[in-house]
Amino acid sequence: MIRRLGSLFCALLVIMLATSIARAEPPTSADTAPAAMALDAVTLKDGTVIYGQVLGMVADELHIKTSFGPTAGEDIVKVMWPNVAKPTVNRPVPFMLKEGTTVVGTAQSAEPGSMLLKVAPTGTSMAIPLDTVVGMNQPSVIYTGAIQAGFSQTTGNSHLRNGSLLGELSARSESLRLTILGRYIYGDNAQALIVRNSRGTIKLDFFLSKRLYWFASAYFEQDTFQDLKLRTALATGPGYQFLDRGDLAGIFKDMTLWVEGGAAYFNEDFKLADDKSSTRGRWAVKWNWPLWGGDQVSLYHFQEGFQSMANSKDLYVTADTGLRFKVWGGLVSGFQWTMRYNKNPPPGVSDTDNLYLITLGYSFDTSRKQ
Repeated sequence: MIRRLGSLFCALLVIMLATSIARAEPPTSADTAPAAMALDAVTLKDGTVIYGQVLGMVADELHIKTSFGPTAGEDIVKVMWPNVAKPTVNRPVPFMLKEGTTVVGTAQSAEPGSMLLKVAPTGTSMAIPLDTVVGMNQPSVIYTGAIQAGFSQTTGNSHLRNGSLLGELSARSESLRLTILGRYIYGDNAQALIVRNSRGTIKLDFFLSKRLYWFASAYFEQDTFQDLKLRTALATGPGYQFLDRGDLAGIFKDMTLWVEGGAAYFNEDFKLADDKSSTRGRWAVKWNWPLWGGDQVSLYHFQEGFQSMANSKDLYVTADTGLRFKVWGGLVSGFQWTMRYNKNPPPGVSDTDNLYLITLGYSFDTSRKQ
């Protein structure tokens, strides 16, 4: 019954996101701009003027295509938005503002520290302070994610195999964000099983404002050596995006942080111990800090906890902390420490499990592909 409820819950989340994406209009693409369109011009505070075609801006990084010949797309100049004094954009593109609104129009120079935005299709002009612009010509849905794997094997005097597979996907539109996480760990010694654990999470966030949202999530976990057939948690509640891309400057410009709290139905099916279910409070924190070069090195921490409202001994917490390194292109390597703590485990089962992983894989971020 629990599995059927979980499957129905997950299907509902995916259908709601698909409906939102279908309704969203993609922003004007640079590739569809008329060939005869006048060049855009970006004047920097040091007096430098860059001519070309403004592609877009994410996390305070403005991309300008300066070549229109056979190598078009290769000559892309990237400048930081705080260094811009006067932007001129001659085709209508979406401008994302701090208060969460999006205005489509062209931009012309105005008083220092501002630009004159001519709204399409009405032609109404308005003066916009440059420091209120947080994005430009971003895709209607931004996809980020990664898939990573690790494997080791010995033969001869010992026969040991270990394998791991981790995946994550986030799809973010203006009003919705879908997050899917998955993990599978396996190990055997001379074909005798020594570790097997799997975990999956699906979560949908409904943004009520730029920062405040309401989430619905489903969590599933199996562990052979915790006497666990299936752990299920269905949760809902409010969340708040304390930090988003572009809120800070310098090496902190891509840092993100959100915090959630709510209620959950928590159920555990065991092989030998008695099954149990309860109503629990849920909290979660996710912090991500891309360091040098935006995505060269990323430090992250994700924590999720479930505390029973009826029994203080029933507490379950899981946390992932790690580093991810960009090797080349989308190729990444990573180190992750996963901790799982069950304050009231079944008889004969330890309350804490630690997992250390070294992985290699592929990551992607469509917001960086202009």
